[in-house]
Amino acid sequence: MAADSNSTPGTTAGIAAAALMAVGSMTLVQLGAAVAKPTLDSFGPLGTTWLRLAWAAVLLVLITRPRILSYSWAQWRGAILLGAAMAGMTLCYFQAVIRIPLGLATAIEFLGPLGVAAFGMRRAWHALWPVLALVGVVLLVHDGSTWTVDPVGAGFALGAGLGWAIYIVLMKRVGQAFAGLQGLTMSIAVAAVVATPWGLAENGGHIPPAVLGITIGLAVLVPLLPYALEMMALRRMPTRAFGILMSAEPALGTLIGFVVLGQALSPAQLAGIALVVIASLGAVAGE
Repeated sequence: MAADSNSTPGTTAGIAAAALMAVGSMTLVQLGAAVAKPTLDSFGPLGTTWLRLAWAAVLLVLITRPRILSYSWAQWRGAILLGAAMAGMTLCYFQAVIRIPLGLATAIEFLGPLGVAAFGMRRAWHALWPVLALVGVVLLVHDGSTWTVDPVGAGFALGAGLGWAIYIVLMKRVGQAFAGLQGLTMSIAVAAVVATPWGLAENGGHIPPAVLGITIGLAVLVPLLPYALEMMALRRMPTRAFGILMSAEPALGTLIGFVVLGQALSPAQLAGIALVVIASLGAVAGE
């Protein structure tokens, strides 16, 4: 989902492998959101997201066996901030997904990374890309006279985008501060803790056994495998190339939303998603 600008290019074979990892990450995120829809509707987005984060944290702790007592305060601070951003991002995103189509939620959320890219732009004409993205989002949510999607859902998608932007900025620091996947492990553990009160409050602490089993699989789809794939991909390919690949995620979300959930979009909404993708590509290529 995010780029670590501290990455260095690898060999041609390494970059090709990294590209497959990036595409795999995007696919898993969107597929994980789509197949989770029944659980989100029945158990609730807050409770489902909390259990996903909790299971991902448990699995990563078992895999990486982090040396918790050896971490410095600077390392803990980075993990805590990143974990809080992860929690906010995922809680808001799945609140959006139960209210608006998957492709729309992903496209609106993409304003977060686009904003990070726009912040570093040095030429005046580069402002074209954020403007283009905003026009795209207007086409996604409003037809000029009325909302075409739930405005609350769109608001949650914007909140997820803010979390994603913070995630991108903090991921670089955490990636530098920890070895291997230990920074990811601790950040997801923090995210699970942050999400706990929200998850418990939504269902009064009652968790059906079937949901426990389902959310283990959902946790592997999102966030465990995608975040791990992104981290490994960024060690093998340039940040710009990674960002260009990830710009396709709104379109991929639209395709998966249509195939898996039958979420057909209007021509104006499809045009809006195309504008967001073009803006993302332009912003990354112009860095």
